[in-house]
Amino acid sequence: MATLIKNAQLVDSFMTLRGDLLVEDGKISAIGSQLHHPQAEIIDAGGHYLFPGGIDVHTHLNIDVGIARSCDDFFSGTRAAACGGTTSIIDHMGFGPTGCDLHHQLHVYQEYAQNNAVIDYGFHGVIQHVDDAILDEMASMVHEEGISSFKLYLTYGYKLNDSDALRAVSQLGKVGALTTVHPENDAAVQLCRQRLLDAGKRSCRYHGQSRPLECEAEAIARMINLARLAGDAPLYIVHLSNGLGLDYIRNAQRSGQVVIAETCPQYLFLDDSCYERPDASKFVLSPPLRPKEEQQKLWAGLQEHSIQVVATDQCSFRYQEQKQPAEADFTRCPNGLPGVENRMPLLFSQGVMSGRISAQRFVELTSYWPAQIFGLPHKGSLKVGQDADLVIFDPNLEQIITHSQMHDLCDYTPYEGINIRGWPVLTMSRGQVVARDGQFVGEKGAGRFIHRRPFKNPF
Repeated sequence: MATLIKNAQLVDSFMTLRGDLLVEDGKISAIGSQLHHPQAEIIDAGGHYLFPGGIDVHTHLNIDVGIARSCDDFFSGTRAAACGGTTSIIDHMGFGPTGCDLHHQLHVYQEYAQNNAVIDYGFHGVIQHVDDAILDEMASMVHEEGISSFKLYLTYGYKLNDSDALRAVSQLGKVGALTTVHPENDAAVQLCRQRLLDAGKRSCRYHGQSRPLECEAEAIARMINLARLAGDAPLYIVHLSNGLGLDYIRNAQRSGQVVIAETCPQYLFLDDSCYERPDASKFVLSPPLRPKEEQQKLWAGLQEHSIQVVATDQCSFRYQEQKQPAEADFTRCPNGLPGVENRMPLLFSQGVMSGRISAQRFVELTSYWPAQIFGLPHKGSLKVGQDADLVIFDPNLEQIITHSQMHDLCDYTPYEGINIRGWPVLTMSRGQVVARDGQFVGEKGAGRFIHRRPFKNPF
């Protein structure tokens, strides 16, 4: 089966070209002008942008956080991703039973995703504790299972102390894996939280105050120093939300350390005024939304290349059943937002169409660097031989985001009412159209597991 996309503005991180692209057997087989194929189905792009499909390297599908399970599984979550122009995800696996080995959650999540995901998927390993057996197991996860990145937490129930974090980062660096970290100073968070509770300030409007940005920034700086002690092991900071943390990351990058930063749409487009709303629980996530002045600091990081990735931290809970009942007590509210369907349109509209970033930089942030960093060699560009994971964006199509448009199982979108200029009108996964004109047309279970390569510094 061949498909010929005609009359497109092709853009990836290496080129901008007005022309055609031929897909054969799920791969990009030719790029040029006036291409012909006698048996190909023709798709006229109408002069619109043709990008590599988006890669969201930070999702939490079907995750159990103890007090609730996210409402989107690997079918509904990847369906929403596809309709938003994303063609691959790498999911952060949730915690397993106390004391379980690294393979345990991989087997659980493979069961979740197989026969459900509509686009290709991979997983980040999760480190709940550190001992000699866990350290020894890391190599087989990387080289046999294709899990070349692992997440550790400095807060929550399975937080690692500094000694265990250092041991983990050291060993991951040795076996060819990238350490990703949720950085918040747990002791400081607990003290801030308790002070609010002692003062009777329990409603969700106080959630942001319970996790100040300094708690995040301190933990970022600490992990950078631990990575240095670990022989300059590579480090990836997830969901960066503030400028102070970015300053620490910049300093490390300038000194030659491999410190990679990710931010998310919620920190670029939402701010802590959302906690003054009567439905503040919709916006409870960690790190929380920050003051508006932090947004421009993050945009500067995107523009100057000190932030390399925009992902979502997709972790959706229904407002009516799961969040609203905890409106009066932020400690009982499950943390997380939906957003996997909104990432690409938001960044295209507010980034490319607003002149903050170029179309090529858009591709770098949403596709190329995610593929390079996380070991997906066949994705993230429009080169011949690459997987035909593609998205067509109509820059002239204006829409207002409403939940009624979304394809997830949540009952709200945090971006309700935002006006978007430019929208994905066709998404293709390995040569098959999975979304067209706002409708899902793919197949449940068509997604394949991505066996990722060991980490290699792409910078």
